[in-house]
Amino acid sequence: MKIVAMIPARYNASRFPAKLMQDLEGKPVIVRTFQAVVATQLFDKVYVVTDDERIGQSIKEHGGEVIYSRKEHQSGSDRLAEACEFLDVDVIVNVQGDEPFTQKESLSLLIDIFKKDSCREVDVATLMEEIDNPEDISNPNNVKVVVNKNCDALYFSRAFIPFPRDPDSGLYHKHIGIYAYRKSALMAFSQLNESMLEKTEKLEQLRYLENGFKIRLALTKQSTIGIDTEADLIKARKLWRETQQNQKK
Repeated sequence: MKIVAMIPARYNASRFPAKLMQDLEGKPVIVRTFQAVVATQLFDKVYVVTDDERIGQSIKEHGGEVIYSRKEHQSGSDRLAEACEFLDVDVIVNVQGDEPFTQKESLSLLIDIFKKDSCREVDVATLMEEIDNPEDISNPNNVKVVVNKNCDALYFSRAFIPFPRDPDSGLYHKHIGIYAYRKSALMAFSQLNESMLEKTEKLEQLRYLENGFKIRLALTKQSTIGIDTEADLIKARKLWRETQQNQKK
């Protein structure tokens, strides 16, 4: 099984333009993310997929491989589908460009789902973590997921799901947006129109569910730390310094 990682990297992010080229203790955020993924040693190849020459040049300067894509895409998955169309690959792992603290353990969970899927029933793999703080559960920026007994997704929502009809009866899982796809599923996804639920919730994974694809989740205790705002960048710089200091001890 040939497995590659792809890091979609748009320059003009809506909430924090040029965030991937912001300095994170000596290197751009996108370079830190790329190097973190390479360091896991889990992949046959690691590609950065971008619509911008500045990002591409920065990655090339640090020894990385770049695939250039069109600027206009409905989602990150559509961008990756364009990039991998002519690649000889079985599974693509999608790591967001603003995740410089990506860890091996979480990515291994995704890969293991496909390695154990001898019947090739699973189309997409992704992650979830348990949450119990009421503010986290009710926050629409935290996407919740409900699964069946096989950990296959039943639904993703920004809403409070499942709704606790009786107090203290709910178990809640937050979706962590790192994905792995069979190439066949990713290419099929890109040929589908944006779905009704996808438009409503602004969640691209609902396009898969509405069209009958199977999404299997793995439970992790490792939260990701993304950079969506300038405040997040300040926190990331602090965490990076602390991490480096701890490694020197």
